[in-house]
Amino acid sequence: MLRRSVGLLFLGLVAAGLASAGVPGHPAGGAEAALRAELEAARVREHVPGITVALATGQGVIWSGAVGYANLETRARAHPGYLYGIGSITKVFVACVVQQLIDEGRLDRDATAASLLGPGPLDGIPNGDRVTIRQLLNHTSGVPTWEFDADWMRRGRGAELLVDRPWRKDETLDYIRGGRHAATNEPGLGYAYSNSNSTILGLVVEKVTGHDIVQELDTRLFAPLRLADIHLEGFEPVDAGRLPARYHYDTPQFRHDAGLHASYRSVAPGLVDVSRSNLSTEWTAGGLVASAPDLARFTLALRDGRVVSPAAFARMTTFRPADDPGEEAGEGLFREPLEGASLIGYDGGVLGFGAVMGWLEHEDLVIVVMTNVGSMHSGDAAFFPLRLVRSKGFVRAVRALAAELAPR
Repeated sequence: MLRRSVGLLFLGLVAAGLASAGVPGHPAGGAEAALRAELEAARVREHVPGITVALATGQGVIWSGAVGYANLETRARAHPGYLYGIGSITKVFVACVVQQLIDEGRLDRDATAASLLGPGPLDGIPNGDRVTIRQLLNHTSGVPTWEFDADWMRRGRGAELLVDRPWRKDETLDYIRGGRHAATNEPGLGYAYSNSNSTILGLVVEKVTGHDIVQELDTRLFAPLRLADIHLEGFEPVDAGRLPARYHYDTPQFRHDAGLHASYRSVAPGLVDVSRSNLSTEWTAGGLVASAPDLARFTLALRDGRVVSPAAFARMTTFRPADDPGEEAGEGLFREPLEGASLIGYDGGVLGFGAVMGWLEHEDLVIVVMTNVGSMHSGDAAFFPLRLVRSKGFVRAVRALAAELAPR
């Protein structure tokens, strides 16, 4: 009942018109107005329907707020209580479960996934017979990603999407079998980000524990941390009233690579409503939906040692160079250079949503940003939340608000 109870408060919050919340008895002043101005400017400039932010420190969640709209047609305002798709941030949760199983002696980091799963699940997948748990976690597996297979893009996010049919957990792996794609590198000898890694890890968790991944996430992470607002869409019930409308950038590249499904409705130039879709296509690679405050609470707990052991945290934060200049990957987390700081965390993008979570290294500040618009397959010019977090004005604004809300 814990994970469902918070939802009862949501409609009351929206009805009351509460668009932000800070520390009780400690209202924000000019710094909040400055952050809101920064968010609103980005929203208008980048054609984002809504942006939601949550900030946390050692005190807990110190502020959450939103600008823009959860639904452009009804003009329902964005609000921190909505559940947004968090895309690849889902991989952090899966990695935490895997790291716990390693610490329990139920998983060996150097065991191959094939030896754990047995015949069948990884048949015909490049490197599928050799890749280890460690290599799946740090994206050195060389297993190609299903996310950019031409057929999957159309069936998983575009013109051929079956909007009313949930996907099977391992269905995405069919798009990298049988010689469709080559391995990107020898296992352990190169870096290539791959959604397939987390799909395989999800199968490993279920095999080793004998439980559905939803149960493992709930008993290991959500229930102990009292997180009621994080769910795996398509594989457990999600209150539709808690979900904002989903939008996606309609660019020539998106039309070429994914195509427009018949249910995708144009709502503004360059923007389509994709709300008929669901995230079952992503499963453990990107299927979680969450509220910004609960994602911030999880991020804070992870940073502060309340999710995995010190040894596991050290594995997750032992970084090596990744794809983008300055970006580094660990076994479940990334380190991203910002203006005058580094962000340790993850970002994610799926059809209809974008998100970023993390903490400023060597500072007491956790940041979560969510949008109800997606940019996957839409080209490099399309907005994604990490672009906002990388900006000097945003970093300056969140630091100022955290300082203003700090205990005196």
